[in-house]
Amino acid sequence: MDEEGLIAAARRGDAQAFNKLILAYQTLAYNVAYRTLHDPDDAADATQKAFISAFRALPGFRGGSFKAWLLRIVTNACYDELRRRKRRPASSLDDLALEPDYSPVLVDEAESPEERVMRQALGHTIQSGLDDLPDHQRVTLILSDIQGLSYEEIAEVTGVSLGTVKSRLSRGRSRLREYLQQNQELLPRPYRPIGK
Repeated sequence: MDEEGLIAAARRGDAQAFNKLILAYQTLAYNVAYRTLHDPDDAADATQKAFISAFRALPGFRGGSFKAWLLRIVTNACYDELRRRKRRPASSLDDLALEPDYSPVLVDEAESPEERVMRQALGHTIQSGLDDLPDHQRVTLILSDIQGLSYEEIAEVTGVSLGTVKSRLSRGRSRLREYLQQNQELLPRPYRPIGK
């Protein structure tokens, strides 16, 4: 993919070029939004809003990392959604579903039912720990430890200094570790500390 060529064409108004850029980054953008918001519908909405905002803001793109620029827009859309949630808390009927994260497409045939249950329990516990973090620490942890961005990319995405990224990451990891230690009973037995 010739990213620079696609960006140049999209800046000139070529919607097909912008669509190719979106196809390249849509999974990453959605994953960041989902891990931040922990709701598939809100994550899809935030991702869509971010892509619309990115298309409108593309003429002002000054170069550099398109991925970081786009993820900054995605994280800002997530922050907007988190602020909206605080102003208007709501309960969802979807929360009553037995397995809201189940997708037959994502089932690993090599995984036993017990392994799947343990993996899901571990994932839910870690996600609960992430949800317990302040928004800025959660986003930093997601971008680093789940999406694999470098400190420099995270600084560009979040618009903070490199030192702030490292501090947020350290504090977020520490708080997540404390959460997991305090909630060991939620962890599958193989993931609990020895003797628990």
